[in-house]
Parts: sequence; structure tokens; C-alpha cells
Amino acid sequence: MELYDRKSKSIPQKIIINLAEIFLLWLSFWILFQDGGSWCEEHLKINTTNEYMGRRIIIFVFNMVIFIRIAFMMVFLLKRRITGEEIVSIPLAFAIYYVGFSLFVLSTERPVDALDYFAILLFVVGCVLNSGGEIMRHRWKQHPENKGKIYTGGFFKYSRHINFFGDIVWVTAYALVTKNWYAAFVPVLLFCFFAFYNAPKLDSYLRKKYGNEYDEYARRTRMLIPFVL
Repeated sequence: MELYDRKSKSIPQKIIINLAEIFLLWLSFWILFQDGGSWCEEHLKINTTNEYMGRRIIIFVFNMVIFIRIAFMMVFLLKRRITGEEIVSIPLAFAIYYVGFSLFVLSTERPVDALDYFAILLFVVGCVLNSGGEIMRHRWKQHPENKGKIYTGGFFKYSRHINFFGDIVWVTAYALVTKNWYAAFVPVLLFCFFAFYNAPKLDSYLRKKYGNEYDEYARRTRMLIPFVL
């Protein structure tokens, strides 16, 4: 967790990650709307249907929004050093979202329904919780009087890692749109990663950095899911 204290623009790393994501976006478009579906049916034995394209469009719009949102956060908000490991792990994670959910939706034969509109709402909420929280924290940290203090306002007053919770919410939206039970494993695994590994590990780092101030914050605020966990 010491990487959070290492400030760097990491321009080469950010370029590599964004180029990798652009390739993944193209791959998802190829799978959803071009010959990729036929290729997957022939080589991966995934049954595909072209009768209902609405949810494929939703998945690709989700992909575009996530790409733009993450690129913005990486360029304008992320000030720490990006490690060599992250150059690999970040694109791999987004391959699951861009490509994985594109594959999951190929065989879905149901038209867009009320649950999909609910999923779109969930997607918006998740993105707002994640990016909105990060933007508010970034603006707060720009004030000199807040240097060395921990941000506990905005969405972070409801959860110490509300940005992680936002990720779980928008990934769940993806899974709902696919109408594929296998897709449910993605948000479940993401929840387990955050709840049992990443959030506790980050808690330990922040407790060492901020001491009693963080202990008090932790006593009154849930770790991951507001009012629950």
C-alpha cells in the first residue's frame, strides 16, 4: 500500500493502459455487432442470436461510459505512481467487463424489459458513487488546510470505501442486462475481492497513516456497503 504515497504522473503507464482499453472496446464492438458473434459461435460454441439487439447496445454503451470515466479519472484525478503490475492487471480486469459481458449477452433471446431499465439506473448510481466520490475528494484535497487530513465527507460519510461499492453496483448492472446466470459470478467475485482483501488491506494502511482520526471514522462508518457492512 506504500504505492499510495508515491506521487507520479505515470504518463507512459497511462498511455499503455488506455491503448489496451481502446483495443478491448474494439473487440467488444466486433463481438456484439460484427463477425465476432459468428466466430464465437463457431470456435467457442456460444449460441448467438441476432433477434434482439437492444441489450447488446446497452452493454456497449456501458463499455463506452466506463472507458470515458476511467480515462478521465486516470488522467485528471490519479496522482500516484502506476506500477508495472497494474499495467497488466487493470486491462485484464476491464477485459472481463468489456469482452466478458459481451460474450455473456450473445445468447440472450429476450427483449429489453423493466429489469434492464432498472439495471441502467443501477449503472448510473454506481458510476456516480465511484466517480462522483473521487471528484469530491479530489476537490477537497486541493485546499491547503486539508493537507494531511482524511476525507470523510460526500459519499464517503456513508462508507469508507464507497468507490469500491460503486464498482460493485455498476458491475451488477452489467450482469443483469446479460440475463445470463454465469455473469452473476463477476459481481460476486468482485464483492469478495473488495470485502475480504482490498478494503481491509486499505483500511490497515489508512489506519497507520491517519491514526486515531481514522479509528474514529471507522467506528461511525461502514467499511463497504452503507449501513450494512
